[in-house]
Amino acid sequence: MTHHEFDPASPPGAAETKARESGSGAHPRRWPILGLLGLGQLMLILDVTVVALALPHIGEDLGLGREALTWTVAAYTLTFGGLMLLGGRIADLVGAKPVVLAGLMIFSLASLSAGAGDSAFTLLGGRIGQGVGAALLSPAALSLVVTLFAGEERNKALGVWSALGGAGAAIGVLLGGVLTAGPGWPWVFYVNVPIGLIVAGVLAFWLPTTTTPGPRPRLDILGAVLVTASSASLIYALVGAGHRGWADAVTAGLVGAAALGYVAFVAWQRRTVAPLMDVRLLIRRPVAIGTFLILMATALMIAVFFLGTFYFQHHLGYSALRAGLLFLPVAVATMAGATLTGRVLAGAGPVRLAVIGLAVAATGLLIPAVWLYPVPVVLGVALAGAGTGALFVVASATALGQVAAHESGIASGIVSTFHEFGASLGAAVTSSVAAASLTGTLTTGYTRGFAAAAGAAAIAAVAVTAVALRRGGTAD
Repeated sequence: MTHHEFDPASPPGAAETKARESGSGAHPRRWPILGLLGLGQLMLILDVTVVALALPHIGEDLGLGREALTWTVAAYTLTFGGLMLLGGRIADLVGAKPVVLAGLMIFSLASLSAGAGDSAFTLLGGRIGQGVGAALLSPAALSLVVTLFAGEERNKALGVWSALGGAGAAIGVLLGGVLTAGPGWPWVFYVNVPIGLIVAGVLAFWLPTTTTPGPRPRLDILGAVLVTASSASLIYALVGAGHRGWADAVTAGLVGAAALGYVAFVAWQRRTVAPLMDVRLLIRRPVAIGTFLILMATALMIAVFFLGTFYFQHHLGYSALRAGLLFLPVAVATMAGATLTGRVLAGAGPVRLAVIGLAVAATGLLIPAVWLYPVPVVLGVALAGAGTGALFVVASATALGQVAAHESGIASGIVSTFHEFGASLGAAVTSSVAAASLTGTLTTGYTRGFAAAAGAAAIAAVAVTAVALRRGGTAD
């Protein structure tokens, strides 16, 4: 079990002395720390979508095609998600504070490298580096949130954290449009550098020192390689299906290799003395439902932004700033959906809210699928944003609300892993389904993409309902 102590680098004031004397163990700066950790997490979430508005400009400046542009999103999210479990494990072994600081520094330096990239190789290298830093920072930060807060305060803190995840993605598209239209697309990466360094500097003094008593087992490097390589094989297959075909032998072979890799990962986790994760966590019903919902929410979110940015800029010829402003209703709707869900979660129940969120998202995505004009697209994706905002809150609260303190690092790592894998899957599938529109002037790719996303949300709603009915109607 991880124990938290006050950082001796930060001299105790009256509030800290009172907390220590009372034996409450509550860190007096927990709320400001939450704000800074949330700002760091916001950077990670923003970098999933902030590049969306810049993709057409990046492609034009660096001469990148559809597949390379898709990997600009997927390389970050795949590395982020593939190493997330390892990051959570490292946080549990050595303590969250050094992992948070290391993640911030790596992410900041990689952002500088990505912005300075002048080719696909250097750009993707920077994106991979960002993913490494994010994989360290995110689970360690969320572990701190879970352990610094208890009881009702923990629920409120997780609600704030979830709202950042949902709304931050939408805000990222707006910010991406402003930066791309202003100083240029490299600044969607450069903006991370000063923020990351300042946050790291303050947290170095404020974060509580953590200790991990008992022996420290080895890190499961093989497990991290297996899950990352398997996911890379799957994403490569899905991205390439846009020109090879979904039934192509190469696509099928890559999907088969990914499946075998996942089976090998599970088998290795059950065998090794120092597993990357306890796969039995995924058998627990709340964790399983929460991870599924986070996967769906992120995949749908990425589908909206990927299709929307190319529709507005590539097809309609709008500027990056104008396109970014059109996503402002999505940001507002996502925050509203997350906030409302957080307030009614305890009374309404997670399953009911999950089904409602998926149904709302499916309805919103169906609108541009049947009526592909600017106003219906904006209204539809905003409605979808409200639904995904609700899903983010339900998913995090369901998966993390009942885990023990010593499992918080791995549990948060699992949730964040599925978040990023959802982004990778959403980008890959959407890119292939909409290939005819992303590489040409046809609109059929956009309508197919929105229809596919709407269908996925509807099927997910039916699946969650079926599980709830079979298990008695709750996710507890």
